[in-house]
Amino acid sequence: MVIIMNNINSKGQALVEYVLIIALVAVVIIGVITTFGGVLKDKITEVSCSISGQTYDPGEGTGNGFCQSGD
Repeated sequence: MVIIMNNINSKGQALVEYVLIIALVAVVIIGVITTFGGVLKDKITEVSCSISGQTYDPGEGTGNGFCQSGD
């Protein structure tokens, strides 16, 4: 009986460790996106302007860039 309980505790411990690792990875990803989100948005907008043949305007701050038609 002791061997069975020890095996169950071991599986529970491994599950908790995996959950903690996943939570840590999620916190790191959220931090990176929060920190660099505006820059990433500007780069994606700049590329999409280039593809669509429009002019990229950086806007007034980070993350505020937009495309202007070439009229």
